[in-house]
Amino acid sequence: MELRAYEHAGLIIGGIIIILIIRMIIGWWASKKVENNIDYVLAGRRLPLWMAAPSIMATWFAAETLMGSANEAYQYGFQGVVFDPFGATMCLVIAGIFVVRLARRAQYVTIMDFFQHRYGTAMSVIGTVTQIITYFGWTAAQIVAGGAVLQALLGWPLSWGMILVTVIVTLYTLMGGLWADTALDFMQMFLTSIGLVIITVAIIVSVDGWRNMIGLAGAQYTTNTFAIWPTAEDGYYGYFGVHGWFYYIAAWLSLGLGAIPAQDYLQRTCAAKNESTAVKATFLAGALYLGFGVLSPLIGVVAYGALGPEISGAGSENILILMAMKYLPPALVAVFVAVITSALMSTSDSSLLAGATMFTENIVKVFKPDLSDKDSLRLTRISLLISGVLSLLIALFASTIYKLAVMANTSILVGMAAPYLIGMYWKKANHSGALASFFSGMISWVVLTLGWMYTYVLPVIYEGEMTDEVIWDSIYIASAPAFFISVIFLFVVSWLTQKKDPPKELTDINGKPVDTKNVFAWSKAPEYE
Repeated sequence: MELRAYEHAGLIIGGIIIILIIRMIIGWWASKKVENNIDYVLAGRRLPLWMAAPSIMATWFAAETLMGSANEAYQYGFQGVVFDPFGATMCLVIAGIFVVRLARRAQYVTIMDFFQHRYGTAMSVIGTVTQIITYFGWTAAQIVAGGAVLQALLGWPLSWGMILVTVIVTLYTLMGGLWADTALDFMQMFLTSIGLVIITVAIIVSVDGWRNMIGLAGAQYTTNTFAIWPTAEDGYYGYFGVHGWFYYIAAWLSLGLGAIPAQDYLQRTCAAKNESTAVKATFLAGALYLGFGVLSPLIGVVAYGALGPEISGAGSENILILMAMKYLPPALVAVFVAVITSALMSTSDSSLLAGATMFTENIVKVFKPDLSDKDSLRLTRISLLISGVLSLLIALFASTIYKLAVMANTSILVGMAAPYLIGMYWKKANHSGALASFFSGMISWVVLTLGWMYTYVLPVIYEGEMTDEVIWDSIYIASAPAFFISVIFLFVVSWLTQKKDPPKELTDINGKPVDTKNVFAWSKAPEYE
């Protein structure tokens, strides 16, 4: 069924327009609360639990979770969504246990504040540039998804829809910063989650029970619909042996570890009003993410039997919307599609703000440390505007959803996860080791990608036919060993250069030693509550 042929498409378009107007109004309201740069990028560090948790959840609960994961599940079953929502949930659990208290206690504004104080300027600047580039890809993924919805509904060229989404997201984030983002996240997470539940219940009622619903489940390219591990029949994504296991490990690690040293996640946890709230919000976000996030791929595998096994191309990107149209009344379809369009924007706004914040805090201030708060705020807003334009350009030339999102986090995984996670606890990690870890991870990723592409993926799996999947599969498979190589180089080089490059102590944003007592999730630290 074509979305634009849906008899109630006008109702859906009306709902989208209302949501967009609400976003602009909230952006204007939030702009009144912004008095300085901390207000703009961290909501003044005043978010209560009920706002912090949905905000953290919304960091990734957008295009790739809703539309992308339904599409991947329709094609590959639950194997196709190990990255998200399962890997994303793992990220929140690990970060909640090991990272949140230390990061919040250090009063970091950006993730690169850690690299600057723990290692040095070179690592901070290199990491900042890397993350800003990846955020262009991440934001582009959401822009593509929003444009695809408008294309399907209005028959517009995809580029027109992407331009409109970019303009709306950039404008309200430009006005209200993280205050606007969190206020919208709360509204969006509530409506999106309820919408997924309603669709699931509607399907169960329509087919006369849960058992019959599960009976519809299937996938185009796998016989083990609900397996989230490599199987004897299908391997993992059709890969067997060492390549299949590396692919599988990469699916878990890409977001599971790769998103922990990402600016958008840290920015939202550090916006919580205190350390305890940050920890509780992270775990609550993880529970909500898994509970509601798994519904989208569930609907995707059920669509195999409900809509038929032959959907492909642009239609497969809209599996979730097609299922809503099939099982919900028109008014609810309108609300749900409008909310999905809104959800696509929430990750866009957080990634735009993340990149702009890092540019101001970790590049400009390196060369101009006396930058005033007023100038910092102005520069962050200008950087955000430029980020929106560059992300749109990437979206126009790389029109895919799920793969863009995976690519963005994978680049952070291979270059920055090891120095960040290990450096928080291993006192002997030094600047030389961190730089060696970054470059060894990045270089080995590229070398292994090209090596496996031409020796195994292209000739064996795709029988010599070069397609986009050849490149993407090679990138994913290579990322797992590249990450382990970066870990090895961090340890070895740090050990070998202890005298030449003495390790720095873990310090906070003001250069004072961070209290490393009671740093795990279950610890009691009343002085920080």
